[in-house]
Amino acid sequence: MTAAALRPALFLDRDGTLMEEVDHCRDPRDVRVIRGAAEELVRARRLGWACIIVTNQSGIGRGYFTVNDFEAVQSELLRQLGEVIDATYMAPDHPDSPTPRRKPGPDMILEAASAHGIDLSRSWMIGDKPLDIECGRNAGVRTILVETGYGARASECRPDHRVPTVVEAVRIALGSES
Repeated sequence: MTAAALRPALFLDRDGTLMEEVDHCRDPRDVRVIRGAAEELVRARRLGWACIIVTNQSGIGRGYFTVNDFEAVQSELLRQLGEVIDATYMAPDHPDSPTPRRKPGPDMILEAASAHGIDLSRSWMIGDKPLDIECGRNAGVRTILVETGYGARASECRPDHRVPTVVEAVRIALGSES
């Protein structure tokens, strides 16, 4: 694919970013999408952006829930968001034995960029934890920390931007293309 054919992407953390934080969410009934997120992602898609979830799910590696539980929660999230997510990349690793796919490693973003024709230089990682910001930096994308989830307590990281929710984060990213 030529550089001109590549498109920008929003790489989005899931828990605490797109949906309210639930410690190791394993029940679809606990899924609550951040208000306004779906509408902003619809706008991003209309403008040609890819919307890709990159999520660590250490609850699988820790034995708290199964891949099937993750998929049930993910299905409910996608139902609430509507058809705005191009793909989901998930790392089930336990934090004590991470692979390069587990954030802050960049591999989920790099895999997605290759599979979906993404221009990393025009893309953003949006998340609520310092490891999301580090992951974005490791992959060569700009970063936005949201203060939902764990973000309000994340004073030690230095994102490109810090905002209240994913709604403002998407607006900043889309505005960068103007």
